[in-house]
Amino acid sequence: MGVQVCWDVEAEQPPARVASWRSMNATCRGAKDEWLALFAPDAVIEDPVGKSMFDEEGRGHHGHEGIAAFWDLAIAKVERFEFVIKDSFAAGDEVANVGTITTYLPGGYRVDTEGVFVYRVGDDGLVRSMRAFWETEWAMATARQVGG
Repeated sequence: MGVQVCWDVEAEQPPARVASWRSMNATCRGAKDEWLALFAPDAVIEDPVGKSMFDEEGRGHHGHEGIAAFWDLAIAKVERFEFVIKDSFAAGDEVANVGTITTYLPGGYRVDTEGVFVYRVGDDGLVRSMRAFWETEWAMATARQVGG
């Protein structure tokens, strides 16, 4: 499992970009507790923003309990993740990463999800919100069997 980033991780980076990279890295390694520790106790994840198969009411996943439940629902079932960040724009306490998340699912399926992934951090560097802008229909249109 790997993370591909297109910024120099050795150079000093804005805190939100660092937090987003740590989130992607922990996700690729299946490190749920480490990933959860990146979020403030009152953080919110909207992935994707709005109503979805992961969030029927479209209100997001709130606090560590809700975020942990999101992991179990959306992340834990994926066999492997690959992140390719094509662009990253940091401003203030936020970063917007533009790229593709490739997921390898049970049964040998692969899905490429293109989107914009926005992280906001507090002064302590913890993620306060993560909002992922991607379209379910577009992602599902990329689904294909690559093994199994």
